[in-house]
Amino acid sequence: MSEPLTSVEFSVLRQTIALRGTVRMALVPLTCVGWAVLTLLVVLYGGPPVASIMSLAVLVGGFEAVHALHVGAERIGRYLQVYYETIPDGPRWETAVMTVGPALPGGGIDPLFSVVFVGTTIVNMVPALVASVTPVELGVIALLHVGFVFRIVRARLAATRQRAVELESFKAMQSRERAGG
Repeated sequence: MSEPLTSVEFSVLRQTIALRGTVRMALVPLTCVGWAVLTLLVVLYGGPPVASIMSLAVLVGGFEAVHALHVGAERIGRYLQVYYETIPDGPRWETAVMTVGPALPGGGIDPLFSVVFVGTTIVNMVPALVASVTPVELGVIALLHVGFVFRIVRARLAATRQRAVELESFKAMQSRERAGG
């Protein structure tokens, strides 16, 4: 006899959260290494100032992947919280995490590695600043870098609200399902 579907679903979704967290932790250093190698090549071989856009693209790709992994894992967590933690004697991990998390004074974590990505983005401007660059080139390069920093800040702010917003969304969805529509 096999396990009930709900038990299998719960197990698979918890494994998915764990895998996404692990991939995120490995992706950040890989992104930083890829960025550093590309930036070093530009500096050593005197590439054009616009070459900093290529290394910026590595940072953008890495950040967007980390962001997508985080958002997906959080969404699965809220689903589990609403659909499994309301079962009598069901798991309580997600509820416990939401309760304890905000109580950590100054001990909160940055699941998007915002400081790392903003810092590398600022350093990424250096090759463009040390090379002879026209004001137009510098303006475009700076605009792209500032735009990415703005994206990081917006994503970080959205991530701080995601748990509460999605928890309410899943609760509303569950209520509609129970009401029959």
